Amino acid sequence: MKFDIVIVGGGLAGLSLAVALRTSPLSVAVIEGRAPARPAGWDTRIYAVSPGNEGFLAEIGAWRHLDQTRIAPVRTMEIYGDAGGRLDFSAFDSGVSELAWIIESSLMQGELWETVKRQGNVTLFCPARPEALSFAADRAQLTLSDGRTLAADLVVAADGADSWTRTAAGIAVEFKPYGEMGVVANFACEKPHRDTAFQWFGGDGVLAWLPLPGNMISIVWSTPDDHARQLLTLAPEELCRRVAAAGGQRLGELSPVTPAAAFPLRLMRAPVTVAPRLALIGDAAHAIHPLSGHGINLGFGDSRVLAGLLRDLPEYRDCGDRRLLRRYERTRMEEVLALQLATDGLQKLFRPRSAALAMLRNAGLDLTNKLPVVRDALVRYALG
Repeated sequence: MKFDIVIVGGGLAGLSLAVALRTSPLSVAVIEGRAPARPAGWDTRIYAVSPGNEGFLAEIGAWRHLDQTRIAPVRTMEIYGDAGGRLDFSAFDSGVSELAWIIESSLMQGELWETVKRQGNVTLFCPARPEALSFAADRAQLTLSDGRTLAADLVVAADGADSWTRTAAGIAVEFKPYGEMGVVANFACEKPHRDTAFQWFGGDGVLAWLPLPGNMISIVWSTPDDHARQLLTLAPEELCRRVAAAGGQRLGELSPVTPAAAFPLRLMRAPVTVAPRLALIGDAAHAIHPLSGHGINLGFGDSRVLAGLLRDLPEYRDCGDRRLLRRYERTRMEEVLALQLATDGLQKLFRPRSAALAMLRNAGLDLTNKLPVVRDALVRYALG
């Protein structure tokens, strides 16, 4: 079977790319091991989607079909240092309606999946697992575990940080484990959150509270491995007390909505994100510390840029052309590198328990808070 593009991976980045190509004449195949499923209650995997990427999802027709009762806006944000420093962001002060939207991963993935299933120019292979990948001057060839062979002008690796496709293509990446885990869970709050996100930099890592509908919050506690494992062993009521105390009882008492889960945190850098007839997107191309909340926004940014270049390609041009792919790589390089450096730098700055460093980092938060031009510039960048 011959396609213009084969996308390996049916996560958010891969599916959004496929949907963004719905108006193009290109034939697309999507390879995925299993169909997405919605949890019984609330998903603990929550993302903060920037307004820019809300616009991208609206442009490709997905946003309007999402259940709006399960999406919460962020209109203010309060960030606290470990020694009295504070930084505040306000959508109103910055002249926008929202700083971000908080939404379940499975909600977005389910809608994108259903769209792809109905899309005329997409063939979905699921369940399917790639087994061999080779490249020739005029095409790439992907062999599935059931023996089927797909030929394509372009293969897109969208299969996560441990990408099989990237490894099969011979691209070695650098992983830097942080020795931390991201502990996630959802809670109901005693007091209203008023569409506010909170973040605390403390001795036990970085704790973020993200607003959910119905006066609930989702947390991401980026904390050293030993502390994360301890949190996972706590009874639900004790975990509620621990999380509420770490946030200074900001929203009163908490009650459990979902069990806690955790995932290891690491930085991943790829020396290149394109090769002849290959492009990496999403976590297959980069992984960052979650303290900025920008992980999925980088993936959507990859899909948006690559889809734009492919849609604008004249029919006589090869969509696997190295020059075209280099344009994609150059376009994405600045934002990805900036966020990798920023999140890695902040993690290093707030990890050590040093009085001198504490004074410096908290003074930095306070100074930024007193400089509206700098603060608004940060907001504009985060809006995407």
